[in-house]
Amino acid sequence: QVQLVESGGGLVQAGGSLRLSCVVAGRTFSMHAMGWFRQAPGKEREFVAAITWSGGSTFYGDSVKGRFTISRDNAKDAVYLEMNSLKPEDTAVYYCAAVRYYISAYRNRERYDYWGQGTQVTVSS
Repeated sequence: QVQLVESGGGLVQAGGSLRLSCVVAGRTFSMHAMGWFRQAPGKEREFVAAITWSGGSTFYGDSVKGRFTISRDNAKDAVYLEMNSLKPEDTAVYYCAAVRYYISAYRNRERYDYWGQGTQVTVSS
């Protein structure tokens, strides 16, 4: 059974940085891509970033482009989200997600097969 385990959330002041981690456990097959989504209270789950497992192609949501960086470590079965220049509007629960087969619509949360439990990120002003 595939499990995605996130860590690294917390409270940070505006302008600060955080690094989220997501470890994939229990898989016996390869994944096509991993993604990060976030959900603030009263809002829909929003695409943040995605990375393909083999080629390392990256994709970003418009609101985080230039501030966040997604990366992966194939040997550790882990994906990371480096978040810099954080703003209060980045406050949300951040979810790691994985998709097994090829997709082109990385921003579409419905295309992902597996989800983590989420980690809270709070940015104070």
